[in-house]
Amino acid sequence: MLHQEFAAPATLRDAIKCFWHNRWDFGAQPSSFEVLPDGYAEIIFCFGSVARDGVALSSPFMMGLLNHPVVFEAAGKLEIIGVRCYPWTVFDLLGLPPGTQGVQAFEHSIAALQPALAAHLAAGAITAAVAEVQRYFLQAPAQVRLAVDGTLSKAGAALREAGGALPVSAVAAAAHATVRTLERKFKQSSGHTVKDVSGLMRFEQVRNRLWNAPGVNLADLARELGYTDQSHLSREFKRYSGATPAAFSRKAQQGRQAVGEDFVAFVQAPRGD
Repeated sequence: MLHQEFAAPATLRDAIKCFWHNRWDFGAQPSSFEVLPDGYAEIIFCFGSVARDGVALSSPFMMGLLNHPVVFEAAGKLEIIGVRCYPWTVFDLLGLPPGTQGVQAFEHSIAALQPALAAHLAAGAITAAVAEVQRYFLQAPAQVRLAVDGTLSKAGAALREAGGALPVSAVAAAAHATVRTLERKFKQSSGHTVKDVSGLMRFEQVRNRLWNAPGVNLADLARELGYTDQSHLSREFKRYSGATPAAFSRKAQQGRQAVGEDFVAFVQAPRGD
């Protein structure tokens, strides 16, 4: 499995975290891989066979904020070009109404990039494929400006810096807004509340720490990340991942051997059906 990330151009960084590319070869037998929640939304261009619950997914599709793991099925060679967006920018960036679906199809002019991206990937020109997607957004500055709200950008920066471990009142103060205004803006832009987003960001911190240091002390981690106690961390972790921290740590030790040190969306050890 190959994973590469590409920084967003400066003019896009308030709306887009990064661009990325994954490549797998699952072999002839159908396989499945699991994606865990995190604090981002993804626009996914896929090239190859990928399905969910036996239904083939069209490309591109959106991975919104997840509140539980999602399992995809694949066979043969699969490549993905992803656009990692902030949950409060992705819908405005595409000019779509906000929603709370995890995986969703959408109709948009960006789908016209599919043939050009396929040609680049077939030629092994990954950088050119990513540049093609970057160029699409760079040529839509009005849409990018629409997606970037000053209040939400400040709130998001505060949340990211704290790893989600901030009460809503503190997030509002960092954004120089009232709690009511901030909650309204979050709901209008992402379909989610500030608490929804901060909970996922905090889970992401725990997930990444367990991935990189499976033996980390959970009581210490709970205090560091603002959970009430270890039991609170464990409940929240199981809520989002479907597994206890201990079970995830065991899986992480195997997964790190398969895909390396970094844990990001769509980077999981494939598991055969």
